Amino acid sequence: MDIRPYNSEDPGCCSEEYLDQCAQKLKVCGHPMRLRLLCRIVRDGEPCVSDLWSCLDQPQPVISQHLAVLKQKKIVASKVQGNRRVYSIVDPFIREIVGSLSNPALTLPEETAVGHAR
Repeated sequence: MDIRPYNSEDPGCCSEEYLDQCAQKLKVCGHPMRLRLLCRIVRDGEPCVSDLWSCLDQPQPVISQHLAVLKQKKIVASKVQGNRRVYSIVDPFIREIVGSLSNPALTLPEETAVGHAR
């Protein structure tokens, strides 16, 4: 069942159920390693695990564990291509957000960047 973004009783407000679902997805993706994985998947299209762990400088079991969490929450999916298992982002909400992170025109203001609080 699809959850509608807007409240049917007040179309100007987002529905609580929709916002709860968005918050849960953002929480799962908010782990720095998972966010790095998602950014790399967006950049590379459909990378395999070995592509991900070699570029992120993490052991394969660490990458696999984070991918398993993302798969369980239906944010990414995998498929076999030849002798490789490749990953893609299947959740359109997350794909849009992560895609926007790759936009070179967007930067964090200095006062909100981690470690740069004034």
